[in-house]
Amino acid sequence: MAPPSLTKIAVEATGLADSETKLWIALEGSNFVVNSHPIPRNVVVTRAEKAAAAAAACFVGFDAEVRSRHVAPLGRLRGISFMSVFRFKVWWTTHWVGTNGGDVEHEMQMMVLDRNDAGSPYVLLLPLIDGPFRASLRPGVDDYVDVCVESGSSKVCSSSFRRCLYMHVGDDPYVLIKEAMRELRTHLGTFKLLEEKTPPGIVDKFGWCTWDGFYLKVHPSGVREGVKSLVEGGCPPGLVLIDDGWQSICPDDDPITDREDMNRTAAGEQMPCRLIRFEENYKFRDYQSPKASHEKGMGAFVRDLKEEFETVEHVYVWQVLCGCWGGVRPDTPGMPESQVLTPVLSLGLEMTMEDLAVN
Repeated sequence: MAPPSLTKIAVEATGLADSETKLWIALEGSNFVVNSHPIPRNVVVTRAEKAAAAAAACFVGFDAEVRSRHVAPLGRLRGISFMSVFRFKVWWTTHWVGTNGGDVEHEMQMMVLDRNDAGSPYVLLLPLIDGPFRASLRPGVDDYVDVCVESGSSKVCSSSFRRCLYMHVGDDPYVLIKEAMRELRTHLGTFKLLEEKTPPGIVDKFGWCTWDGFYLKVHPSGVREGVKSLVEGGCPPGLVLIDDGWQSICPDDDPITDREDMNRTAAGEQMPCRLIRFEENYKFRDYQSPKASHEKGMGAFVRDLKEEFETVEHVYVWQVLCGCWGGVRPDTPGMPESQVLTPVLSLGLEMTMEDLAVN
């Protein structure tokens, strides 16, 4: 079942760094097994050459022809429940479940196979970044699950991968994920665990985002009423996120005015809107504090909101790095020089949901 470019599957065993376990994962012949149970049943790895040392975790890789993109089959998945997270848009992931390889979605970022009564534990399959390449899981032929490894550039090619996929097993799914993260932290050294970081204050706060309440029609009075209703309902927010709709944007074909065009609120109609000012648009810019006539704009609104509702400690606004979904509008007075480039997605990302914001 392997593609012609696939010549060898390699498995690198790793012992658990911080705990001992009786579970082990190995590659016996052409089958991945945990405690002598195939995972999942009938999963095969084509032309495997060596077995892994007994361990609860391992890295998986392969050798192939020199290319910028590779797809290698891991084996057939049938009749075992799994939960997963997959990238259904370029910038969004969501939860997904199934029982067979045909249920797997493209750009899958993580998969956990369910345990069974026969003794097979939970199994984590986690695609990784291997050098300049990133990996993801995807559906193959006849219920096979494939691993896709791509650099995203035809100028960045390779033929050998050793840590494009990580596998870890355990009897408790919550402990499994924590153990896996600790193990990866030890071996890769490319990230820190949550307990090693100082989380921002919003982590322990109940928050409210304005998007589904208003979309692009968000307005100071609406935000205030939304917070007020949450407080009166017994769920006072500690964080308020003012989502898309506060920025100064304008479609390419419309003239730039002091009252930015915010009428195109149906799905897709606001594209391609681009940023024409870094300041807030007229709805928030014209806000005047009822407490002091000289206090205006977004800053005055945020101060008033926090003073009226003492539980609100954080007020965030949504803004993408390039200025707006469509970036900065070229040839706009007072804005940086810019030009519009059409994005070229990798083959893997082309499998995600088409969206006007990317096009």
